[in-house]
Parts: sequence; C-alpha cells; structure tokens
Amino acid sequence: MKARAGLVTYAVLIVFAVLSLFPLVWTAIAASGTNGRLARTPPPFWFGGDLLGNLRIAWTDADMGLALLNTTVVASTVAAGTVLFSTLAGFAFAKLRFRFKNALLLLVIGTMMVPPQLSVVPLFMLVAELSWTDRLQSVVLPALVSGFGVFFMRQYLLRALPTELVEAARVDGASGLRVVWHVVFPAARPAMAVLAMLTFVMSWNDFFWPIIALTQSNPTVQVALTSLGRGYVPDQSVIMAGALLGTLPLLLVFVVFGRQIVGGIMQGAVKG
Repeated sequence: MKARAGLVTYAVLIVFAVLSLFPLVWTAIAASGTNGRLARTPPPFWFGGDLLGNLRIAWTDADMGLALLNTTVVASTVAAGTVLFSTLAGFAFAKLRFRFKNALLLLVIGTMMVPPQLSVVPLFMLVAELSWTDRLQSVVLPALVSGFGVFFMRQYLLRALPTELVEAARVDGASGLRVVWHVVFPAARPAMAVLAMLTFVMSWNDFFWPIIALTQSNPTVQVALTSLGRGYVPDQSVIMAGALLGTLPLLLVFVVFGRQIVGGIMQGAVKG
C-alpha cells in the first residue's frame, strides 16, 4: 500500500508539473517560429529555428536591457520596502497598545477594497506636480506599503511572536529598535520571505500604473513589451520572445531563493 500510494503521489505531482510548465514551454516554442508557423492548424508543438533571432530582435526593439535593469530596481526596492514597513506596522497592530488601534486597522484593511483605478488621476497629478513623470520613483514610492502586507504580517505575528518574549526583552532593557531587530525580525522571517516573494512577483508583473507613469524611454519590462505589439501586423513570435525574456529573471529568482522561501514557510508552519 505504501509503494502504491507513493506512485500515485508522484504521478499526480508529475501531471501538475507538466501542466504548470506548459505555458512557459509553449511561449518558448512560439518564440522560436514565425507568424506563418503559428498560424498553422494544428499549431506547432516543437521548437523552430528562429529563437535566437527573435530574442535578438525583441532585445533590441524593446530595449530589454534597460527594461530589465529598471524592473529589477523597482521590484527589489518595492519588495524590500513593503517587507520592512509591513513588518513594523504588523508588529505594532499585533503586539502594541495604542489609541484607535482597531479603527486604524480597519482603515488599513479598507484600502484593499478600493479599486486602484480610482486613485490613478490624483496620483498622476501628484507625480506630475513633483516632476517625477517617466522616473522610477513614481512607480516605487506609491507601492512601498500595502494594506495586504500589513494585515498579513499582523496575522502572522499574532501567533508566531509570544507577547511574553517582547515583554522579557523590555524588562532586560532593550530599546524599541533592539526589540524589533533581535526579537521581531527573527520571529517574522518566514512570513517576510513569503511576502517578499509575492511582492517581488507582483511588482515585476505590474502593468497598469507603470504604463501611465513611464514611457518607452525609461520603461519597465511590461511597458517595454507594448512596443513589440505595434504595427499593422504584429510579429507574434517576437512578442513571445520578449515575454520569454521578461520571464526568465523570475525563474532565476525562484531557482536561487526557492529553497530558502520553502524552508521559511516550513519553519513558520512548525512554529505555528
């Protein structure tokens, strides 16, 4: 029975792995051909011979070098800022006592219910007033704190951080910053890793606000990809090649930090 259960488990995992990888493989297959090859019925299910050429065209036409650099800076800064500020605010809402705490927490949660489209006009007016249009700070600063991040860290610290541990550190004479550095951050590390991963991916894939605040002269990846779809007959293979170039750095992040992220999740599960 154990051997059979193991085989079934591995079979299910293999099926889900193949289904998860299929969009990425199909993107690579589409990027290796031409419009005529993609228009065939049935469509091709193996690689063509134009992958390197299409990648070269996408890299040049969309200025992917600058786009990847800008997106890396934006996503890394937003992820670091969101993790830092959300952890501090989450600790305050979870373990500190102050007036109007519940009302402020409801206000933070309420920000998640406001559609981002409603804030575009006043936000763009503010960015224009500060002369930040087409600059990366116009994309970074509005995203440094998120209501979801604060609520996520608050819920995690309620269980993972004993109140007695914070009080013991204060009895020993630790200052507020020292409590945060030596007590809060170590306890919150698993949740911080998960939040950093989610925020990095979300910021990397963000399109709505960057396309408004930035131009093709200083783009992120998602903004740069829009230049590949222009023309009377867009070259779908080149567009797919650009999408592949924009996806590879995310895969690299998961390969390099995946073990640490999963280890952090498991550590948090054990602590819970």
